[in-house]
Amino acid sequence: MEKARTVPDSYPMSLVALLSGCNQKTSRDPIMTLSEAEIAEALGTLKDLALVRESSGSRVTRFEHNFQRGIGVPEQSAVILGLLMLRGPQTAGELRLNTERWYKFADISSVEGFLDEMLERSEEKGGPLVVKLARAPGEREQRWAHLLCGPVDINAPAAPAGSGNTSRLEARIETLEEEVAQLRATVQKLCAELGIG
Repeated sequence: MEKARTVPDSYPMSLVALLSGCNQKTSRDPIMTLSEAEIAEALGTLKDLALVRESSGSRVTRFEHNFQRGIGVPEQSAVILGLLMLRGPQTAGELRLNTERWYKFADISSVEGFLDEMLERSEEKGGPLVVKLARAPGEREQRWAHLLCGPVDINAPAAPAGSGNTSRLEARIETLEEEVAQLRATVQKLCAELGIG
């Protein structure tokens, strides 16, 4: 869904392009490391649900999403759901900013309108597609999460966006600091041996 809107020249996507997109390390929560076999299996499941179509006509089989029609939502709702799937729970304001490349919402209230519509979706249409999470400590706004993978705990406050990477980032910084300290010691030793101040 993202690539159809952001890089339309490379869409529909081959299995190799899907592998690269699924394992992308930026703007993802969670970050995944999928194999070609896992992606092929997921494509099979999505085709069975009529959420993906296979297209031919080139040397390589290509795939395109049918999400909007398959789920039965307007384009704006599909964009919001796509972003929630890629980046995890977000506030309406974050969604408006982060959807800029996919769709330009007029204001936050229009994003909230589509979120409310998906929250109040009738059982005949498949039930709610999003849920409003409890406010996280220190946060002014509540975050929204998608329900496409099943229910989520609405009472558990959502972690701020990107916080899942915090411990990994701290570990990386610590490793870099150790390397800098070792390099500094080596340079000082070399300078002392060479008589350089």
